[in-house]
Amino acid sequence: MALQVSGKTIETDEEGYLADRNQWSMEAAAAIAVSEGINITESHWEVVNFLREYYEEYQIAPAVRVLTKAIGKKLGPDKGNSKYLYELFPYGPAKQACKIAGLPKPTGCV
Repeated sequence: MALQVSGKTIETDEEGYLADRNQWSMEAAAAIAVSEGINITESHWEVVNFLREYYEEYQIAPAVRVLTKAIGKKLGPDKGNSKYLYELFPYGPAKQACKIAGLPKPTGCV
């Protein structure tokens, strides 16, 4: 599969995750979000950017429980809870947000 972004072709796997995370850009993220049925807002970007920083530091995409806890620590308890994250990413905060962030599928996600 592939995404067309700003005249460039970006390869993805069969589930829509980027084949090469170095091809990620904000435009690519927005295109992935649209394909996921998400109208990306500042709140979405906050989670996406958090995930990218987390990945840079730990070289792993966090599972949802770890993600929820880490976001709560950094962005506060009103954002570090499942209800808030599922409102932003209805198909699973870890799975869907990682896809938009250009990260591999989190371990433990089916």
